[in-house]
Amino acid sequence: MESPVFEEIDPASDCDCPGCVHWRRVLPRSRAGRTSGHPAAHRALALAAVASAALGAGHAVPAAAASYAPHRPGVRAGDEPDSPQGVTAPLYGPGGPATTSVAPKPASLTRTEIIDRAKTWVAATVPYSMSAYWSDGYRQDCSGYVSMAWKLPRNEWTGSLAQYAEKISKEELQPGDILLFHNAADPANGSHVTIFGGWTDSAHTTYTAYEQTRPHTRRASTPYAYWSNSSRYVPYRYKGVVPEEPVPGKDAGTPGAPAATPFPGAAYFGPGANNKYVTELGRMLVARGAGGSYASGPGPRWTDADRRATRAFQTAQGWTGAEADGLPGPHTWELLVTGKGKDVKDGAVGPPPASHGVPGYPGRAMFRPGANNAYVTQLGQQLVSKGFGRFYQVGPGPLWSEADRRAVEAFQRAQGWRGGAADGYPGPETWRRLVS
Repeated sequence: MESPVFEEIDPASDCDCPGCVHWRRVLPRSRAGRTSGHPAAHRALALAAVASAALGAGHAVPAAAASYAPHRPGVRAGDEPDSPQGVTAPLYGPGGPATTSVAPKPASLTRTEIIDRAKTWVAATVPYSMSAYWSDGYRQDCSGYVSMAWKLPRNEWTGSLAQYAEKISKEELQPGDILLFHNAADPANGSHVTIFGGWTDSAHTTYTAYEQTRPHTRRASTPYAYWSNSSRYVPYRYKGVVPEEPVPGKDAGTPGAPAATPFPGAAYFGPGANNKYVTELGRMLVARGAGGSYASGPGPRWTDADRRATRAFQTAQGWTGAEADGLPGPHTWELLVTGKGKDVKDGAVGPPPASHGVPGYPGRAMFRPGANNAYVTQLGQQLVSKGFGRFYQVGPGPLWSEADRRAVEAFQRAQGWRGGAADGYPGPETWRRLVS
């Protein structure tokens, strides 16, 4: 029988005792951004330090207050690096190819290519580091991440990224642009940059941000322009952006042009249907505000959640009777794939049926990046009442944030759960213990 293979994992610690805070700050980091060595080695180092102190050669570790970094929501100040980023450097670091001080001509990229490049680090959960370099040669900090997404020939920092871009207004922002805050007076104090991924609401108060921050690259709904120092972030557009290549047979400027995916037919939807078009329908409905219907998914098997979400979208168009039966026809499909028509208003769908026998549990779809609903507020208030409010700088509120995820994760760990059971997203049992 083949022997099992175990992966050595050194998870980030939530402990804020003086010793843990001290060793997180002083122990060397590996290329993956984790503290190097086995935990036993850490204990050995700690014992050595205590012995040195007993001999008069060491220094007492001061007690650290559990304060929070103002430009990293939910991250303790004790976990914050001395500087939020590295300096201008060649690819792969000091030993990489030599670079000049003059910014070369930017490479041509479409907006889709920029976002697709940004997504690669999100998918890989690249650990944050000011000194480590990912396999593609880019430094694992906020400005290195933008350098990678823009395919720059070297690693830039917040003080040099602007030379590859031009200032734009908030109204001009499009996916692939950035929001840059460079604190020239004190670069280590708050300087940061995010990649704009698109607005998440019609009022343009929140957007999808792709950013490199502790503990790793993330894609999250973020208040404009950022959680802190908001007025100091400046929108920029990469100078190398080029128009998307036209899709054969599609002209977005021509009324009645073919949809990206033609309507497959009514037979593909309804009870018993199980195909890729049901999944595509569900994803489009979630994007148009009907995600509250889903406790999980959407997926390829037709469920009552698909029917409820479809009917909510049809009702939002002012349709009644047979036109709002919850089954997509050609007109419903056309509005969804072209982005036309009216979105589903918040709360119009209502919560999905309670699952797993837990009364009131609204489903996982209500707790995810981009979610904005009363259940997020209710969850946060319960976390605060049970002693897990230290992760919130403000709130809690209806917009799901990293602070909510970290608070849920801490609560789950307090129950003795580990691994996927403590991922920071509330399931039925987490909800039952917090709310029910």
